[in-house]
Amino acid sequence: MQINVAQLLKESVGAVRTYEIDETTDEGFPIKGSVKLLRTNRSILVTGSLKTKTGGECSRCLQKFEYPLQIKIEEEYFLTRDPVSGIALPAPTEAGAFVINENHILDLSEAIRQYTIMALPMKPVCREDCAGLCPHCGRNLNLGPCKCPPAPPDARWAPLLALRSENRKRGKKGVK
Repeated sequence: MQINVAQLLKESVGAVRTYEIDETTDEGFPIKGSVKLLRTNRSILVTGSLKTKTGGECSRCLQKFEYPLQIKIEEEYFLTRDPVSGIALPAPTEAGAFVINENHILDLSEAIRQYTIMALPMKPVCREDCAGLCPHCGRNLNLGPCKCPPAPPDARWAPLLALRSENRKRGKKGVK
């Protein structure tokens, strides 16, 4: 996802260009949207909104699935050479700053990769009502129930269960 910004760099501060993105990621997923490039006094500010998908594994049932993503990007790309004289400029002081190469090519690939990673949920699920796996036999419960016997209740909850059954007995007698 490379954009030649040579002409934009020759324009005055405040010049804007808009580019449509319709490409494929390294993983084979489509990425579509638009980005706006704004010429500043020391860089090009890239803002935009992109839609893509990514492959993932459900954190409940461990099945592979495609996850749609909406990415909002805002990054500054610094100049490495003066566009008029061609003189090398000092490197940006910020760690991990994006730069425009000597050929005036702005590469969005790494920024999009980073924004995609940040947009991923911590625990992706294939669907909201995913039943997950049986903790005993490992069967995918989305495919149907397993043959495992129900797990006995945790002994630590016994006092609360006893209290609940007492309240139910009292409720049937009319006493509250």
